[in-house]
Amino acid sequence: MTIGARVLKTGLAVAIALWVGQLIGLESPLIAAIASIFTIQPSIYRSWMQMLDQVQSNVLGAIIAIGAVWLVGNTPILVGLVCIGVILICIRLKAEDTIALTLVTVVVIMEAHSQGWMVAWDRLAAILTGMVSAFVVNVSIAPPRHRSRFVKQVEEAQALLSRLLRTVISNELKESVYRKEQSELRTKIRKLEDYYDMFAEERVWRKEARLKRVRLLVVYKGMLAALERGYALIEAVEEQYWAVSTPKSWNRLIDREIEALCAYHEQLLWKWDGKIKPGASSAAPPPEASILLTELIDGQMENDRPARCRMLVISGALYSYEERLRRLDKLMEQWFQRRLETGEQEDRQERSLFSRLNE
Repeated sequence: MTIGARVLKTGLAVAIALWVGQLIGLESPLIAAIASIFTIQPSIYRSWMQMLDQVQSNVLGAIIAIGAVWLVGNTPILVGLVCIGVILICIRLKAEDTIALTLVTVVVIMEAHSQGWMVAWDRLAAILTGMVSAFVVNVSIAPPRHRSRFVKQVEEAQALLSRLLRTVISNELKESVYRKEQSELRTKIRKLEDYYDMFAEERVWRKEARLKRVRLLVVYKGMLAALERGYALIEAVEEQYWAVSTPKSWNRLIDREIEALCAYHEQLLWKWDGKIKPGASSAAPPPEASILLTELIDGQMENDRPARCRMLVISGALYSYEERLRRLDKLMEQWFQRRLETGEQEDRQERSLFSRLNE
């Protein structure tokens, strides 16, 4: 079991919230610790938006709680009714993520009214202290590195995808092992979608850095799409291949084509990681292979229309996977070319500046 940065930051945020609460003399620093737990998010942008939403919702909840106590009292039934009203308001404002902490604010303020308004304001200040403490910790200590995490997860997902694709026709893996790895691959792809969304959400203020990140996002989107098309090919083979009897020549050809695409996908990631020698090209399979698959289907399954349709579904999924890999290759080449041009431009600017300084 590994302890991630978010786990450590949550514990640190709780400790800082308690320490700050005691330092400024809050009567309930424990509430500040509770608020800090709700504010920690997996990205800086989400943490910032969460804090803004929490502040707005909690101030609104505090106003509603104070008004409710002032008008009707703070019996247990009334506290429950006010909580229901606050939940409906948060849903109406599309602030569902803030409901839990807002309800804590409402309950502690209505419960503290019997002890005086100063205690109620102390509870609200404790909640705000916890939110600010958590945000500061999330921004300043080990900020999330979605870029490196995304690439690492892509490499792990591609390794799983390659193993599953290479054995989906030959059926060499044990059924339990195959199903376990297939489920793991599906989970990794879903996590990659979350990492991509978090990376896309981050705000960059410099125009040059913003344009660079947009181009990088296009490449990452291509990586994710290639994995999704590869997984779709696995599903197509599972659903269609075993339902019919196929010619041995077609089996050998599609097995070789899948092997070639897996190698191509792997080499693309090597190229992105800088492991391939400069000038070397990725081993893209010849485009005639996909055409030959379709010709074999038309020639050998002409009288068996159901089997022909099933094999065409597999060929379509294979071609779609190949097309996404070729597009990813082109996106990577454009990225490297753009970076090379930018580097040469920066070198010229530095040489020009150095020559002016020596004049």
